[in-house]
Amino acid sequence: MKVNVEIECTPDEARTFMGLPDVKPMQAAVMAKLEAQMLDGISAMAPDSILKTWFGMMPGSEQMRDSFMNLLKSGFTGSR
Repeated sequence: MKVNVEIECTPDEARTFMGLPDVKPMQAAVMAKLEAQMLDGISAMAPDSILKTWFGMMPGSEQMRDSFMNLLKSGFTGSR
């Protein structure tokens, strides 16, 4: 004997029918936090923040940092 049962429903309807919790708010919160962490990580990898970190460790390096930053800025803008 063979019995086939076909049920047509959306994932939300199946989740509700089985008594499973709605995880959409949790997923949205996790994705928002992940996005914020990724954007913070990207800003930490910006060339100017890396140079500030590197040159900030050396004593008396403010002049060298400033001249190097000016050199980089003039190279990117094309004005010399």
